[in-house]
Amino acid sequence: MLPGAGSFYINFPLAVIVLIVLFWHVPESRNEALAAHPQLDWWGAFLATLGLGGIVFGLIESNNLGLGSGLVLLSLAIGVAALIAFLLVEARSQSPMLPLTLFRSRTFSGANVLTFLLYAALGATLFFLPFNLIRVQGYTPTEAGAANLPLILLIFFLSRWSGGLVSRYGAKLPLIIGPLIAATGFALFARPGIGGSYWTTYFPAVVVLGIGMAVSVAPLTTAVMGAVQTQYIGTASGVNNAVSRTAGLIAIAVFGIVVLAIFSNSLATQLSMLHIPAGIQQALLVQENKLVGIEIPAGLSTATHAAVQQAIAESFITSFRVVMLIASALAVCSSLSSLLLIEGKKPSMDKKAS
Repeated sequence: MLPGAGSFYINFPLAVIVLIVLFWHVPESRNEALAAHPQLDWWGAFLATLGLGGIVFGLIESNNLGLGSGLVLLSLAIGVAALIAFLLVEARSQSPMLPLTLFRSRTFSGANVLTFLLYAALGATLFFLPFNLIRVQGYTPTEAGAANLPLILLIFFLSRWSGGLVSRYGAKLPLIIGPLIAATGFALFARPGIGGSYWTTYFPAVVVLGIGMAVSVAPLTTAVMGAVQTQYIGTASGVNNAVSRTAGLIAIAVFGIVVLAIFSNSLATQLSMLHIPAGIQQALLVQENKLVGIEIPAGLSTATHAAVQQAIAESFITSFRVVMLIASALAVCSSLSSLLLIEGKKPSMDKKAS
């Protein structure tokens, strides 16, 4: 079942705890270049929160209420208007939380475009994969969690090596190759059907994706940090981190709409081929936003019940495959953004002298 907006309220108490720890234990730091205007950018923070919150809320609730719902349209309109107002405020603020001048750097802009596209693909994959593994493939929650362990281990153990790639080749080349490898990993997730051993179905995809992300993460950080002046390094890092988190949230909301649309169309088609009573079909389709959590009505024969369950599973696999192919396309686009926007390695002084 796709989450409603209420599913994300669990983050509120965690945010409160973080703020308490922040004010209690984290010492104040200051950019001396901006010391004349030390106030917090309250309007910027409010508008950014309202804008992103409105858009994400509207997209998520569209799965339950429909894109034509007044509440959904109002939420999206408020979100867009708030983000436009945010940009106007930041352009005029003397101490903005997001200095727009940072984006005058092609490398900084390119790195954030790459971040948004690549982490949108990753966020959608990590959200929908457990649905597939647990509800369709029959994994336990523990097994589904362990299925992604190679991804984490590869990023952890290869991060030092990938950092060395930057000093040898610069950030541009790894940020072209890494997302292309990741794109291959996303595409491999679209290959398996229902059943089969983890080692021959999802393990290859997880490993290839892990290698691609490992090649990308350290060079991406280096590109972001190296694209701005020293006093803005902290801000640049925060912006890039916010972009990656925002990408994941928006991707889950948007891809949720895609998954639901494809799942509903596929399920309706397959149910019509089973020649089950119209009332049973309607009882199933009215639960479409539950995806693989649909409850099959009683009264069906054992064979028909199994056929309906198979139709539900296959419909989800169809939608999952489309999402993985879109994720692969996003990763390819992130590689392209690196090719077009991120600066290559500058020649060393020795080479210049020669």
